[in-house]
Amino acid sequence: VRLQVQNVEKPLYRGTFHCFQSIIKQESAFGLYKGIGSPMMGLTFINALVFGVQGNTLRALGKDTPLNQFLAGSAAGAIQCVICCPMELAKTRMQLQGTGEYKLKTKNYKNSLDCLVKIYKKEGLRGINRGMVSTFIRETPSFGFYFLTYDCMTRYLGCEADDSYVIPKLLFSGGMSGIVSWLSTYPMDVIKSRLQADGVGGVTQYKGILDCVRKSYHEEGWRVFTRGLTSTLLRAFPVNAATFATVTVFLMYMRPEDNIP
Repeated sequence: VRLQVQNVEKPLYRGTFHCFQSIIKQESAFGLYKGIGSPMMGLTFINALVFGVQGNTLRALGKDTPLNQFLAGSAAGAIQCVICCPMELAKTRMQLQGTGEYKLKTKNYKNSLDCLVKIYKKEGLRGINRGMVSTFIRETPSFGFYFLTYDCMTRYLGCEADDSYVIPKLLFSGGMSGIVSWLSTYPMDVIKSRLQADGVGGVTQYKGILDCVRKSYHEEGWRVFTRGLTSTLLRAFPVNAATFATVTVFLMYMRPEDNIP
């Protein structure tokens, strides 16, 4: 988020590792966990929705084909935007609060919940759902590729319940799924972050998605749409490896013995 929204004329960070070092140096190690309350509150519900909707949609579609995997994943991605958008808005605002300060002089938000309450009081439901359209455009195809890649990888690697290497295979498949899903729609994530960060400090720059795309490209060129990609991919592999492997193994053990494969 810091890399995606920083001022191109006065950049604070040269890249992912410089950003990482600067946050620790200027804001202590706790600076790396700014806005953690929001994902902690929302991710449980998001993953429950995503895997629940995807599984039920796939069953409703009837056949387990690559196209149906993509469609079921896309449906799951679209529905979870209801929770994802406000969660990421709070996370973004919290992560940008007190940039470069060890001790905050002025604290606009005490925590993620306080952030959402204050945005709601000031801007109403529209304020809480800022960036909803860009989130929807990002998440719908992204989750389609997410589940499609996982399905293809596990089939190719032959992930069977009685395989002694099933856990490493599931971890690798999940990690690669996360990377593919982020690569598929990353430019829209940059736009979403910029729209959700817009207005911090009282200055509004963008009228909407197209205006943000136009201004960002005009000022910084095409590279603006890859800002922060390295840090996103470094995060994506372990997070999604753990998520997919945990869900798959849990379902394996919850199902009857004759239905494990």
